[in-house]
Amino acid sequence: MLHVLYLVGVSAFAASGVLAAYRANMDPFGGLVLAFAASISGGTLRDLFLGRQPLYWTHDWILLTVIICVGVATMIYLRFWSLPRKALLVVDAIGLSVVTVIGARAAIEAGATPLAVIILAVLTGVAGEVIRDVLCGEFPPLLLREDVYAIAALTGACCYLALHHLGTGATPAAAISAGVVFALRMGAVYLGLHLPRPQQLRGRGGPDAH
Repeated sequence: MLHVLYLVGVSAFAASGVLAAYRANMDPFGGLVLAFAASISGGTLRDLFLGRQPLYWTHDWILLTVIICVGVATMIYLRFWSLPRKALLVVDAIGLSVVTVIGARAAIEAGATPLAVIILAVLTGVAGEVIRDVLCGEFPPLLLREDVYAIAALTGACCYLALHHLGTGATPAAAISAGVVFALRMGAVYLGLHLPRPQQLRGRGGPDAH
């Protein structure tokens, strides 16, 4: 069940990679490159930090096939239909929510400390998006423009860790934590929520206020 859940998250990131390539006017090859970059970068970095060999995706042909199929299907969709408003943000939120909690589980299984679990979970969730945006020439990446992006991943990682220590089953813990991440991220998108910017703090009586 958890593997199926992970495939859902990877599929969402693959679609987000193609959507980002579409917005950047890349060709189909560029779309596939971004689909793979967005899908496997976070997990690759996580496995490298944990010293896990071989890398998880090098022996999972189902995962690689899913990325290719989702990437091609997304391209076909964009060939005949227009890009829905906020589609990239929605599929990106799905990928972030699922991949973050799977990253937390992988770190726990590797015997990482609680703090390391949280760090590796957030890294797994956000790294693909950062690399995708960098390859698109989009600066700063979404992570650095949207406060609630990384905070949503952080909250979900903490939630999964807490549920794990409470003895909640792996699948329910993953589903609940992924739901928390998705709700926070999409709530921020549709409600325009973000942390106060430095400029806003100064405007409310900071050092430069008069």
